[in-house]
Amino acid sequence: MNKSSAKYGVFGDPVSHSLSPLMHLAAFQALGVNASYEAYTVSDAERCMEIIRKLDIIGASVTMPLKEKVLKYCDHVDRHAEVVGAVNTLVISGNKISGYNTDWIGVREAVGSRKNVKGNVVVVVGAGGAARAAVYAVIQNGGIPVVVSRRKEQGEAVARHFGCQYCPLGEIGDLKADGMINATPVGMTPFTSHMVVEREVLARFNWVMDMVYKPIETKLLREASALGIETIDGVSMFVHQGAEQFRMWTGMNPPLKVMEQVVRLALNDLASSCGEKI
Repeated sequence: MNKSSAKYGVFGDPVSHSLSPLMHLAAFQALGVNASYEAYTVSDAERCMEIIRKLDIIGASVTMPLKEKVLKYCDHVDRHAEVVGAVNTLVISGNKISGYNTDWIGVREAVGSRKNVKGNVVVVVGAGGAARAAVYAVIQNGGIPVVVSRRKEQGEAVARHFGCQYCPLGEIGDLKADGMINATPVGMTPFTSHMVVEREVLARFNWVMDMVYKPIETKLLREASALGIETIDGVSMFVHQGAEQFRMWTGMNPPLKVMEQVVRLALNDLASSCGEKI
C-alpha cells in the first residue's frame, strides 16, 4: 500500500489469528479501494485510542477485551451500541471518534435470513457482550428472548437490562422455545469436543445457531444436525457484522459473497491442516 492509502485495523488481545484483516482486505481489493488493514494487539483502551490517532487510522474493529472499555473514550456512541453496552466498530473523522456495534446486526441478518422469529421465543445462552448483542438482535427481529446462563448474577443482569426472562442453565430443559443461540465460546478451537448444552436438550428446538465460527461446524451444530434440527453457523454472523463495518467505513455496498468465500476458505484450510472436522 502506498502512503495515500486509507488505514484500518482490528484492536484487541489476542488478535494474531483474527480473520478480520483477511476479510476486509479481500473486500477492499474486490471494490478497488486503496486501503490497508492491520491487526494491533492491545488490551488497554486508552492505548488503543493513542495508536488510532498516531497512525491516522480512520476505521477500526474492536474485539475482546476492549468492547466495553472503549465506550468512555468515544466522542459519540450510537444508540444501538449504547443499548447493547459494547462497541465493536470505530469510525474516525477528523478528531472525532464514533462508536458503533455491528455484532447485533450480524446476528440479526444471520438468523433473519433463515428464520422468522417474530413472536417466537429464542433462547440465548450466555451473559457476556456476545449474548447482549444476540438478545438485542432477537428483540429487533420481533422475537422473545430468554437469557440462559451458568452465571446467575450476570445472566439476571442481562435479562433485567433488556426486560426479558432469565433461566439458569441447569433448567434449560424446562423451556419451550423455537430456537437457541449459543453466545458463549464453548466449542471453540481448541476445545472442539465441548458443548454448552446436552444433546437431549437440543431436541427441544427447531433451529440452533452457534456464534462460534472456529470450527465452522461445532460439535453443537453437528449434534443438532444429527437430530434433524436446522443449524446456522457463526460465519454468517461474522461476515454480516464485518460487512456492516465496511459499509460504515466506505459508504459502499460490501461484497458479501467475496467476504464470506475468503473466510470459509481460510477456516476450511485451517481445519484441514489441524485434522479437525469442519
